[in-house]
Amino acid sequence: MAMFHQISSQNLECPICLSLFNQPKSLTCSHTFCKDCLESIFQTRPNQQTIACPVCRRETPLPRGGVSKLQTNVPLSSLVDEVKTKSPTCAVCEMDEKPPAVSYCQDCGKYMCKACEKSHSTWTPFSIHTIVAMSEVLSGKFPIKRRRKCKKHPNEDEDCFCPNCREYTCSKCWMLMHLQEGHKLEEAAIHEERLMKNIEELKERTTSKKTTFETHIEFIETQRNEINTMLRKLNDDIDKTYEEYMKLLSARREALKCQVKRLSDKFEKELQAMEEESRQLVCQMDAMEELVSNGIKVPLEKDALFAHDTLCENLKSFLGRDDPDDQSPRGVTERAQKISFCRYVKVNELLLGDLKRWDVRADVELPVNNSMLCMTRARDGKMMVGSVEGGIHFYSPDGELQQTVLKDVSVASIGFLSDGRSVVRDLKHKLSLYTAQWKKLHVTFEKMSFNEGGIGGLTVDRDDNIYIGYEMAKKVQVFTPQGGKTVREISCDGHMPLQLFSCHTTGKLILTDTSEVVCLDGQGKKENVLKKKEGMVACPAVCRDDSVIIAWVKHKEGLVSIDRYTKDLAHRHNIITDFKIQKPEIGWYFLQEFESGEIALCTPDRLYIFQSLSCQI
Repeated sequence: MAMFHQISSQNLECPICLSLFNQPKSLTCSHTFCKDCLESIFQTRPNQQTIACPVCRRETPLPRGGVSKLQTNVPLSSLVDEVKTKSPTCAVCEMDEKPPAVSYCQDCGKYMCKACEKSHSTWTPFSIHTIVAMSEVLSGKFPIKRRRKCKKHPNEDEDCFCPNCREYTCSKCWMLMHLQEGHKLEEAAIHEERLMKNIEELKERTTSKKTTFETHIEFIETQRNEINTMLRKLNDDIDKTYEEYMKLLSARREALKCQVKRLSDKFEKELQAMEEESRQLVCQMDAMEELVSNGIKVPLEKDALFAHDTLCENLKSFLGRDDPDDQSPRGVTERAQKISFCRYVKVNELLLGDLKRWDVRADVELPVNNSMLCMTRARDGKMMVGSVEGGIHFYSPDGELQQTVLKDVSVASIGFLSDGRSVVRDLKHKLSLYTAQWKKLHVTFEKMSFNEGGIGGLTVDRDDNIYIGYEMAKKVQVFTPQGGKTVREISCDGHMPLQLFSCHTTGKLILTDTSEVVCLDGQGKKENVLKKKEGMVACPAVCRDDSVIIAWVKHKEGLVSIDRYTKDLAHRHNIITDFKIQKPEIGWYFLQEFESGEIALCTPDRLYIFQSLSCQI
């Protein structure tokens, strides 16, 4: 029985898990493995129609139904079952009827009965040996480490390893056979130590790789939360407007809610696909790591060594794959952030609002590079861009250059009066008034000189009062269209009014300097302050409904984000996120809204026009 168990231990073990075969399945190459081991290998290549033998690497087509439908090695399965039902006997006793074994010596590699174990423990040279109870051996809790005996020299241990043949051998066989072939010799213990070190290294790399993918999964969850937060805000805006038109707009409300749900499902589906892919890769790494780790248990036989080498190579190849790219889930979030709820206020129309996304409509090169110094909205639906090289250029909402006037004037800032007249400050800081036909009027303004006040913004309020800002003096002078002396002055409370805007319904002023966007009331009292984001240039503009839009420009990176705020500078929603522009030499930008709702961003070189589109799902 001892010999029978020894034979079973050496010949009935799966080369992958190194345990007795469990549901042995044969491949077309005749090599046999446990069903679960083959399924673990297949899990690392789930989309393949074949499975590669870990020993010879020959491909075996998988039948419909997968690994479980492969041919079962019935004789081997019967032999394994017979071995499992019989307990090993003592390998030390010399009697014919050997008693059952109660323990196993890890160092001697022999099973012992109770009497032999007692004698063994009293021998001084064997006192340091490791003895394992049979209950633990049979349960598999304690792996059996054994040094096999040479088949040609039964009294010799296979304590050498031949890297060329990939097999263990005794020293006599190596001298008689392997040395003649020029093969190298390694001590089995050294080879096993290196093998374990390699396994540990692969396990560490696997742990690191899994951590990377798990971090990626956490990042996806973060992006999902951001999208859900944004979608909740959309629902809040929809609900707020719905309450004002409760009875009339219930059907529209439900339609918009369904649209948000479809958006949620769409973005969730995309993120779920990315997450599932990463989770599948983590599972594959777990399976491969588990298979490779079996090489620690015992010295491997030839087939097992080939199988283990194949598994290690597969894991190394897998670990060489690129780390996950966070750009894909971030891109889903950025697309979601472009969506906003646009509220409709129209008489006799049962419209609650709509979900919109913003996209670039036009990217126009200005007539003269590095020349733009101002931009303002004309009352005929066009946008005026002033050039220090001379002229005011009129652009339509689709980016078409339609007209150029005052070609001989270096334009530093522009304002528009309600009757069609315009006020222009040139590069010499002279303020002039023009008719709707661009004829200069004989009107003078007693403003501060450049040396006294420096340059600043210009705007016109709802009563056609003209506001002139001075960066050095940090104040604003107010004039009537009749010119002459200033009617009043507004202190900017230490802020430089580099850009200046008037709110037509409230009379408030919005200004920006090098550090903040500031809201002043009609008397110049500071009401709200919005600090610029670190590393960004802030370019505000007042819209038709007196809401405020601000372009946050990362000048070094050439990226622009546009947000909408209330007239009191409370954030409402994002319009554009990290839109890539051609980076100008000078970080000078202007923002305006067309009468038709498009948004224009002007750099010293180019004009970008963004439009709002219906969000199609």
